[in-house]
Amino acid sequence: MTNTELKQYLSEHRNDQQAFQAALEVLMSRRNPANRQPYPFDLADPKTEVEAIFRKKLNQTE
Repeated sequence: MTNTELKQYLSEHRNDQQAFQAALEVLMSRRNPANRQPYPFDLADPKTEVEAIFRKKLNQTE
């Protein structure tokens, strides 16, 4: 399946938790590792670390 097809599948199966989760995992596994950000629940101090990520991104755009 292409990413577009996976997104369509996710849209069609959004109420089927098992199917949605499986498709989302496949889609997320295809992301470019250089663009990945840590998942907030995997962080030791999510609020502070996510805030730092946002500040860094905002500073890059200025």
